[in-house]
Amino acid sequence: MSYITTYGGVHFDPLAPRPEQILAEDIAHALSLICRGNGHVRRFYSVAQHSLACSYEAEARGLSARVQLACLLHDAAEAYLSDVTRPMKTLMPQLRAAEERLLDAIWRRFLDEAPDESERALIFEIDDDMLSYEFHVLMPEDISERWRKIRCAVDTRWEEPEIAAARFEKRLRKLSAIILK
Repeated sequence: MSYITTYGGVHFDPLAPRPEQILAEDIAHALSLICRGNGHVRRFYSVAQHSLACSYEAEARGLSARVQLACLLHDAAEAYLSDVTRPMKTLMPQLRAAEERLLDAIWRRFLDEAPDESERALIFEIDDDMLSYEFHVLMPEDISERWRKIRCAVDTRWEEPEIAAARFEKRLRKLSAIILK
């Protein structure tokens, strides 16, 4: 079998992604059930919650709806490939390539095209700042002072996966409607 069956019932090949098969509800549902840091956090904090925080941080920094949506979706490939920690990703070039292809398909599905280099720089800066914040709040150590750059209110309390998924999907649809007018 060369596909996975998604929450929405789609037979999806993550190694040959087709944008028309990528569903908002599949991404929202899966990310709401994946814990940040492979579970090595003080309490469950989902990738969906992290992605929402990144999107709201982009908004707090006055960035465009397009960058806000790209921030929301920056980890969406994990809905199909799972979350692999950064140190391990560096050892897995084939996984990184598959993740990039999948993320490109996700961005084309919801943004019409992938973010350009300047947008990607903003997205990954916010992601790194949020990672630092999450270490500060959810881990027993600080990895950097980048967490101090966070402007939005980040709620790292446990949230029912269904609620996190609904908030993720609502934000995705709201931002999509703005940028695809």
